Amino acid sequence: MSDHLDTQIPYWDAASATKTFTHPLHLPWLEGISRQAAMLDYGCGYGRTMDELQQHGFRDLTGADISPAMIERAQHLHPALHFTTLDTPPSLPSPDAAFDVVLLFAVLTCVPGDEAQHRLIAELHRVLKPGGVLYVSDLLLQNDERNRSRYEHYATLNGGYGAVGYGVFQTGDGAVCRHHSREWFTTLLLDFEGISTRTVTVSTMNGHESTGIQILARKAAVT
Repeated sequence: MSDHLDTQIPYWDAASATKTFTHPLHLPWLEGISRQAAMLDYGCGYGRTMDELQQHGFRDLTGADISPAMIERAQHLHPALHFTTLDTPPSLPSPDAAFDVVLLFAVLTCVPGDEAQHRLIAELHRVLKPGGVLYVSDLLLQNDERNRSRYEHYATLNGGYGAVGYGVFQTGDGAVCRHHSREWFTTLLLDFEGISTRTVTVSTMNGHESTGIQILARKAAVT
């Protein structure tokens, strides 16, 4: 799958002023984390989750996104918070072991390629401190007729499941997105130790109710 489909920056720039993101922040998962912990929100969009973290006392917050327009909106809405635009995603301008916590909210669904997802997770593993926490929120494969038809249609147009993988589809406004099996997350996060998993119902950016998954995992501590 092309790098273009794994970033789709023109789409996200165009959508920056109109989309609303809704994946919930499950605060009980953050209860044991210091309010001084260094936290990264990768794919921060317009800063919604970072604003909520700040409201709950977290102070060392960094947001990163591939879309300059999203970052511009974030800076306008939350001028006291720190945001950065990624020039060569998924590479981050951060040293190894820079963060205690990384959030990845509704980002993997926007990265349809297997290899691109693996590169992203490897980069987040790099910037996490040993013992640091990765908090993923994303979308599972949906079983309703509308989504099954979208999966089948996109696969038919692009050479079948061997070419694009089951669960990839195109939205009505032109984004290529992906829904995931639970088994895929196990494979993708193989270098992390699982802490907790929960199933959630979310509204997608285009207003459709969908089943999501949230995963809390830890980078192994140095022994």
